[in-house]
Amino acid sequence: MWPIGHSWAEKICWQWPKHEGTGYFFIALVLELIGSCWNGYSCFSGDLGSEFAQKKRSVMSPGVYVWGTNAYRVVDPDSKETVIKTPRRISYFDDQVLRDLKIGDKSGAAITENGDLVQWGQGYSETDFRPTKTLTGKNLTSLCMSNDRILALSSDGNVYSLPIAKDDQASGRKPKESSWIPFWSGTAGVSYRSLQPSLKLGERITTISGGLEHALLLTNYGRVFSVASSTESYPSHGQLGVPDLTWATRPKGPVDTCHEVTALKGSKITQIATGDYHSLALAKDGSLFAFGDNSFGQLGVQFDPSLPFSNTPVLLSLEKLYRGKIWLPKVTGIAAGGANSFFTVDAKRIVGPGENPSAIRDLDRITADIWTCGRGIWGALGNGKWSHLQDEPTKVKGLSGLFEYDEHAKTLSPIRLHEISVGTTHVSAVMDNKTHVQASPTTSLDSRDDWGFDALWWGGNEHYQLGTGRRSNLCKPTYISAPLETGGDDKKEEEARLQIMPRHKGKVGSRTVSMEQHVECGRHISAIYSSV
Repeated sequence: MWPIGHSWAEKICWQWPKHEGTGYFFIALVLELIGSCWNGYSCFSGDLGSEFAQKKRSVMSPGVYVWGTNAYRVVDPDSKETVIKTPRRISYFDDQVLRDLKIGDKSGAAITENGDLVQWGQGYSETDFRPTKTLTGKNLTSLCMSNDRILALSSDGNVYSLPIAKDDQASGRKPKESSWIPFWSGTAGVSYRSLQPSLKLGERITTISGGLEHALLLTNYGRVFSVASSTESYPSHGQLGVPDLTWATRPKGPVDTCHEVTALKGSKITQIATGDYHSLALAKDGSLFAFGDNSFGQLGVQFDPSLPFSNTPVLLSLEKLYRGKIWLPKVTGIAAGGANSFFTVDAKRIVGPGENPSAIRDLDRITADIWTCGRGIWGALGNGKWSHLQDEPTKVKGLSGLFEYDEHAKTLSPIRLHEISVGTTHVSAVMDNKTHVQASPTTSLDSRDDWGFDALWWGGNEHYQLGTGRRSNLCKPTYISAPLETGGDDKKEEEARLQIMPRHKGKVGSRTVSMEQHVECGRHISAIYSSV
């Protein structure tokens, strides 16, 4: 679906004052007054007007929308246009919900609702660019792409590595496969390898993430393994997290042997993320580790020209980010892409040295912030600057310190990040603002009480990947407009802000399916898709 609607500004979103003063009391009073009569806008006479109440419209079925560079027929396999400026639907995925989707400038890959891998683009086939099923019958759940290979994770924790190119899939070694039929086995339809990390009893891979040459594997025990994921080049920027591991010093055996990142053994890792040549790992206690390339400061530590990378995990300190000893910060999420890193922090207001607790009006209040570091020459830092190198984490102020009034709890709640997707040069953030979705299955979202998550975009726009319809880069998070409905009276339609639908029930053909939308930023391409 393609829902458009209200913003969090409409729902009273405030940048809470960072200091005490009269503004604090005024805003609190206004919020209490508004909260007491907000039900159905009953305290206002008439409609809120077009500046708040935008006309809502939606596509009547789920699908995949893509825009950006089309030089390799990834955005529109049937078009010879080199760039697609605004979201365009790939007809193959009409009325489909997916498990995962990744897009590069040369090829795209998706996992269907039943767990099959689909590939398309010139990077997959030189002659037929349309989506085609490749690896099937494995019940795949997620995937990542390197320079020339795809890694796919199955529901039972197996990780499969296969070439992106169709010719390599056909000419490479195809493993033998067993069948549910007794005493029968056959040969796989495509060439692939099964990665074999050294797991303990009851341990399995739960998450994968990959860069251009490497991938990280996370287990349910909180252990992290790294692996070379490209046939073209071996990781040489320390992104594997194994000291002194190079092409020349690698152990005997397959090139794609999995290596445990032993420096993380003392921490239970809950999240992993990868950029082109660097890696992030977040522990359960909120500790953030980074390793790999630091040429643009993407590790969040000072850049050293004599040692532009770290092959062992570095612990990122939060002390410099929150001065005054009145905040207790904890990292809650991580993301990476290209040469950029992002992490979210919940900062709790505590009693500082010499403070009287009874005089602190926002004591124990949690503020949600987004921090970033790395390459900012295209504006991907989102901090309003065009920095070539940012090795000290900087706050994305436009998405930090935001609150909204919770009508049910009668209090202010922080607006956190719902999800973020980091491409090679551009970024999209989906905010976790309060939404209202009808509980009953519906294919139409015309109700006034229904709206979606706010989505913002920034960074490089050299291939129109931001969806603004223009080529200029953006250094601050910005809303974009949704495409006009086809078949409607466009002249009468108000320009509406693009929003992302939270989980809801909708129609997929004749079935009712629980689904939600996700944003994917790749190499100079963006996509929105419906996911189970």
